[in-house]
Amino acid sequence: MCPPPKPRSSAPAVARAEPEGNLARRLPVPEPQPPPTEPSPSADELDVQLDPILDPGEETGGDPSGEHDEEPIAAGRLRWTEANAEQQERARAELQDRIAAYMQRARPRVVLTDNLHTMLSIKRGHGVLTFRLHHMFVGAPAAVIRAVARYAETQEREAANLLRDYVDANEPLIRRREEPRPVTLDVQGRWHNLQEIFDQLNAVYFDGAIKARITWGARGKRRRARDSIKLGSYTVEDELIRIHPVLDAKDVPRFFVEWIVYHEMLHEVHDMPVVDGRRVYHTAEFRRAETRFERYAEAVIWEHANLHKLLER
Repeated sequence: MCPPPKPRSSAPAVARAEPEGNLARRLPVPEPQPPPTEPSPSADELDVQLDPILDPGEETGGDPSGEHDEEPIAAGRLRWTEANAEQQERARAELQDRIAAYMQRARPRVVLTDNLHTMLSIKRGHGVLTFRLHHMFVGAPAAVIRAVARYAETQEREAANLLRDYVDANEPLIRRREEPRPVTLDVQGRWHNLQEIFDQLNAVYFDGAIKARITWGARGKRRRARDSIKLGSYTVEDELIRIHPVLDAKDVPRFFVEWIVYHEMLHEVHDMPVVDGRRVYHTAEFRRAETRFERYAEAVIWEHANLHKLLER
């Protein structure tokens, strides 16, 4: 979470963890990359998040990899979650063959997932592109399969746009948890009790309407220096707020912890619309709600003055 942008000089910015849930599905569009030359066996693997496009001048003769509509999952006659292991493997292998028919510079390897967050990711290395694809891509139209291959090899923006549209259109296939995932809650810190803070804020600002749970994040020794820190996060699917344990310190005032918790609570009640293909987490309405926190200005000033201390912990 973070307060409204303020001019800064060389001070590092605080990275706020954005709500999860639908967010990863928007698949970021990377900057165009030059076509790769011959893959180097010693090159490190490159992990890329993806999304889609429509190829303007394609033939209408169907998919080059064959009659994929005979496969029951691809044809929509069998739900992925109800298929057995053999049927899922058959669908995976067929999708891999379909993508391979459009690849020009690398060999694809396909892994199908039921992921709730990332619908398409690609790892590049040693002449092989490993695709981790949500099962919604089984039976996808030829234009979408072409977009997957084209985006992987050229990072074409048009392909990314098509893939994003396809993911949005198939959002009902993304399985939701019936109940939030069980989590062991750690609310009693050495200096601050998160549940007390949450309950007080919920009563004062939200009329008790916030249903999220709250916990300190994982505690452990810092292994390396950092130039950013996530002081708080809100996970939509788990209905869970996590607060960074660096704030559980004697020199961190309670009002600042309250400010971080308040910001994350706002995510439960404010929409996150998609504007021009991008998810907006902090709308103008959200920013106005931030200023309703009683010690808003004081919290912003404290953060600017003490950020360097938090980064060093």
